[in-house]
Amino acid sequence: MNLTPGKLWGLRSMADAQGIFKMTAVDQRPPIKQPIANYLGVEQAPWHDVAEFKRLLVETLQAESTALLLDPHYAIPHAIDQLNPQKGLIVTLEDSLFQDTDEGRLSSNIDNWSVDKIKRMGGDAVKVLAWYRPDASPSVNRKQQDYVKRIGEQCAQFDIPFLFELLVYPLAADQHQTKDYIEMKNKKSDQVLQSVEEFAKPDYGVDVFKLESPVNADQADGSSEVQAVFDELGQLANRPWVMLSAGAGKEQFRRVLEHAFAAGASGFLAGRAIWLDAFQSYPDWNKIRHELETDAVAYLQSISQLADKKAHNWQQHACFGESGAQFTPASSDFRSQYKTMVE
Repeated sequence: MNLTPGKLWGLRSMADAQGIFKMTAVDQRPPIKQPIANYLGVEQAPWHDVAEFKRLLVETLQAESTALLLDPHYAIPHAIDQLNPQKGLIVTLEDSLFQDTDEGRLSSNIDNWSVDKIKRMGGDAVKVLAWYRPDASPSVNRKQQDYVKRIGEQCAQFDIPFLFELLVYPLAADQHQTKDYIEMKNKKSDQVLQSVEEFAKPDYGVDVFKLESPVNADQADGSSEVQAVFDELGQLANRPWVMLSAGAGKEQFRRVLEHAFAAGASGFLAGRAIWLDAFQSYPDWNKIRHELETDAVAYLQSISQLADKKAHNWQQHACFGESGAQFTPASSDFRSQYKTMVE
């Protein structure tokens, strides 16, 4: 893989000096909105309450994070002024409201939002989540593939890293069918692996994968059998990758990270495993802040220390060759070359 200047700069901005990603997700929408709405007994959670929680996350967790993932609905308008400019800024593009059909799920962008706007506002990377099942209908999968390709092309056009998140999900006929944003129960490892294999193709332009555990989090038991599945996941990704928490508990996610780092992962981009316990104290804002500043920060520190010991420097990934991640102009006329790349 060859990196352009913008992609190299963005990826470096998201990691620490040792090339490890310790990133916190603040972009979740349904997992925050729905509990607030349920508590208040209303259909829609008040905008300010959702945004206030995200502001607290930025204020309390950014010191231990190398980058934060923010959304344009709540986190950016209410907390961008609190974000340390020395931290990487990843911005969400996909809408949390997906189209669920009998044949599979379809993703789309947030209304009036684009790669162009993320680049213009100073984002270091574009994050997109696409739901994917290899055994969904061919027409649904083609639409999902085309959607991701367009994002990859636009990220190349505007020279900004493409951080791509994949999640398998239950189809309408599955036993554990749900529309909730949670880890799929009894998911099959092959579904996760085949999905990664598809989107690792160069047509999609993915720079970093944000991947779920290829086994249910409670099955990450340290065994050689489970490790072999994680090893295959890393081989199929064939570029820098990080783990997402998908709502796993703290100890479960730590065991997932042990497997992932042994398989070559370069860090994590996690949310609920870090801050969900504190969120249970809503609407006691003082208690939420205290629990974020204590328990959540302590957990974030602990998995960051684990990453320091066992995660792999993204710049030294084998996909970049022996020289590591770098940008080398093809000729001395860099200006003309770069203009061609981004136009």
